Amino acid sequence: MTEVRDEETAARRQQRPEDEPGTGVVTAFGRQLKLLRTRAGLERAEFGKRLGYSADTVASIEQGRRIPQPQFIEKADEVLGAGGVLTALKEEVGKAQYPAFFRDAARLEADAHELFLYAVQAVPGLLQTEEYTRALLAMRRPLLDEDTIEQRVSARLSRQETFARWPAPLVSFVIEEAVLRKPFGGKPVLRGVLENILLIGRRRNVEVQVMPNDHEDNAGVDGPFTLITPKRGEQIGYLEVQGRSILVTDRDEVRSLSARYGIIRSQALTPRESLGFVEKVLGEL
Repeated sequence: MTEVRDEETAARRQQRPEDEPGTGVVTAFGRQLKLLRTRAGLERAEFGKRLGYSADTVASIEQGRRIPQPQFIEKADEVLGAGGVLTALKEEVGKAQYPAFFRDAARLEADAHELFLYAVQAVPGLLQTEEYTRALLAMRRPLLDEDTIEQRVSARLSRQETFARWPAPLVSFVIEEAVLRKPFGGKPVLRGVLENILLIGRRRNVEVQVMPNDHEDNAGVDGPFTLITPKRGEQIGYLEVQGRSILVTDRDEVRSLSARYGIIRSQALTPRESLGFVEKVLGEL
């Protein structure tokens, strides 16, 4: 039977957000942090100064309103002499930085041997800049609060560490031309993300291809998708729309997605032609 985590699963997670800010592991971490800080006799301002954070940030984390980054957790454990009590929660707290619907995909992506992404709406998260990500999140409706936006910006950018892993994963992008021309956040923001695409696209383990608007044949008419091949295990398909996600593991369905991606790649510009195309678009701004 096909193993599919569909919109019903995502909906259930949203109804029971046990690790969203303000609940579950995030709140438990905040309470533990406050207990250790007060036992150490440190005021929030002094504690924050030692870590390089403001007192307001420390308060937000202690109250479970903000998810701490790994470097905060590691430094806090060291400053408070917690002996690993805080760092033991780092992995679980880290999972909460992503929206519920994306957490399974984020875990698979971080351990992937190969990643193939077809983008039709926005520049893929792995290629985004901080300004581009923030512009996208600011346009979300219903509106996201500022803490959530900043948390998701940080989480999305941290995903780009996948390019620095070794052995390096093989990563392929096919991006619709229309995506490269949408000025989300304004032309300066678009210019920055196009420059980032060129930078990452020149890595030896990355191939970026563009599907021009004037190509008559395009096997991607059914929409965007991602193919993830773990280091151990079989290839998995990932679909996402309107805050809902589907992980597809049925072999026949994944095989169809893989074949479709191969056709899309053959119909797009070559990687060399594509980087030249991105440079052309950049020059027109």
